[in-house]
Amino acid sequence: MHLHIYKDEEVTTTALADWVSAFIQKTLKVKDSFTIALSGGETPKKLYKILASDFYTEKIDWSRVYVFWGDERYVPFTDERNNAKMAYDNLLSKVNIPPDQVHKIMTNITAEESAQQYEKILHQYFDDGQTTFDLVLLGMGVDGHTLSLFPGSEILQDDNSCVKAVHSKDKGDRITLMPSIVNRASAIAFLVTGGKKAKVLQQIMEEPEQHGYPPQLIQPTNGELYWFVDEAAAKYLKK
Repeated sequence: MHLHIYKDEEVTTTALADWVSAFIQKTLKVKDSFTIALSGGETPKKLYKILASDFYTEKIDWSRVYVFWGDERYVPFTDERNNAKMAYDNLLSKVNIPPDQVHKIMTNITAEESAQQYEKILHQYFDDGQTTFDLVLLGMGVDGHTLSLFPGSEILQDDNSCVKAVHSKDKGDRITLMPSIVNRASAIAFLVTGGKKAKVLQQIMEEPEQHGYPPQLIQPTNGELYWFVDEAAAKYLKK
């Protein structure tokens, strides 16, 4: 596990953008394409805006990048809460990426049908290798959730499924990748900022036996795990 701590949210997000850009460039020197699973939420929105700037678009060959999502809220693509819409508005509409290389999680069919359809797409890409995505970007909520995996959820016990539909009165219906496929990625990077997440982050990293937070299930089998964290989120961590 690689832990990188930076002064504030802006510096942390820019550092991750630098790292993502370099990692894509490095991978495309030895592979024909690059597969990435994006995350949703407010924190990665800043990352996507940075990656959409001229400085980074000149470095990344988006024509060779294939885009997926880690999870999706079960709302229409026109809804501001839709993760794919956020990524399109802030990044994908501003870079040179062929539309057929962007694989949204569908929300115009039932959540169960969407999960099944998305899993079929993933099998088409990843069944032939030990690894899945080249990179999975993840965030963490103040409650300690990642993807659409929430503390105490029954689906956390599922070690076999790649994709699941999530039904929650509090969080709404969602579709999410499961640890079984995420953990086979070549690299996984968490972006966590803000003091409200500090105590949960400390428990996840330093008290794993005492808590059941979903990020603790993210344990790469063949790849590397990176945490990009600002000082506010890291204030309880042992330095």
